[in-house]
This record gives sequence, structure tokens and C-alpha cells, in this order.
Amino acid sequence: MISAALAMQASSTQMQISTTIQASAARTERETVQTLLGIGQGGSPSLANVGPGVGGSLNISA
Repeated sequence: MISAALAMQASSTQMQISTTIQASAARTERETVQTLLGIGQGGSPSLANVGPGVGGSLNISA
């Protein structure tokens, strides 16, 4: 009975660690995507003051 209780506690601890790691990975992935899209928090230049047509299309054939 004691070993079953200890096993349940160990399982619970493993689930908490797994949840924490998954949340951290999701945060990191979200921040990476935001950085790549240029919508991260601060530090990225804004397109608010550029002329019309700037940033509208990207030529990737070069």
C-alpha cells in the first residue's frame, strides 16, 4: 500500500514536470514565431512611418 502511494506521488511529480516543460516549450515557440513575423514585444521596427507599398511584397527569387 505504501509503495502504491509512493508510485502515485512519483507519477504526479512527473506529470507536473512534463506540464512545466511543455508550457515552456510552447512559450519559446510562440516567441520565436512572433520574432520571425516581426510582431515580438519591443525591439522590432514598426512599419507605421514608411511609405505606401513598403513591406507589401517580398521577392525571394534573388
